[in-house]
Amino acid sequence: MNSIIYTIKEGVKGALKNATMSIASITSVASSLFILGIILSIVLNINNITLLAQQQFDKIQLFLHENIDEKEIVNLREDIKKIEGIKDIEFESKEDALKKFKERWGEDAYLLEGIDNPLQNSFIITLENLESADNVVESLKDYEQIEDIKYYKDIVDKLLNISNLIRILGLFLIGLLSIVSLFMISNTIKIALHARKKEINIMKYVGATDWFIRGPFIIEGIMLGAVGAMLSFGIVYLSYDKMYEKLNEPAYSLFSDYILPISQISDTLIKIFLIMGVGIGVLGSMLSIRKHLKV
Repeated sequence: MNSIIYTIKEGVKGALKNATMSIASITSVASSLFILGIILSIVLNINNITLLAQQQFDKIQLFLHENIDEKEIVNLREDIKKIEGIKDIEFESKEDALKKFKERWGEDAYLLEGIDNPLQNSFIITLENLESADNVVESLKDYEQIEDIKYYKDIVDKLLNISNLIRILGLFLIGLLSIVSLFMISNTIKIALHARKKEINIMKYVGATDWFIRGPFIIEGIMLGAVGAMLSFGIVYLSYDKMYEKLNEPAYSLFSDYILPISQISDTLIKIFLIMGVGIGVLGSMLSIRKHLKV
């Protein structure tokens, strides 16, 4: 217990003693994580928009030949359900299709009265995910009872490409910002190490373990990273909340349905901020002290 108290006390003392560099490190972490928070907010919202769009385009419609009877339709439905990647399959008769068509026409639906129904019986398939669309369509081409297959391939491909691009870009920026923060914290710890170089050497010669020596510097790194993370989270939280309020005004109501409120992303942001901040602090401390332990 005394060892733990000593480690924490020395870590706090080290951070306060090098106040200027500590503030610079906290500012660096906070700035990096603030930019990261903006990027994450954009990524989370674009993913939400992509998900909403996918829900509109995750369906495949199969138009059936006219000469298929009810028994064949039932058997075909059971066969199609077995295809991997299909979440649900619904039969839509040509009468139901015409009814929906009239509903979309609204007041002009009377123009369709008295005409022969030109529509076809069809199955509407809901996919488990968009990635399985091409494989499902290839499997469906083997059925002679299906006259035509309709799905939004171009839109599906674009949505998948956007999701992948955002994911790659986000990971790249996270890595870049982490390196900047790591450099700043590492330099702060190096200054503290230089001031205590003789003390560390003496501790090594009298038998102190490497972890006993590392402890205060790791605590210092954790403190700098955690404070920077909390500071940046507070700024991102308030900024995002203000922006969300603005987008909910009548003039911007078109966007409000697609933007996530801060309450839905705050848990994700705080977890990532703390993991990144503390992780960078610990790693920066470990890298700085490593060569000083070789006596």
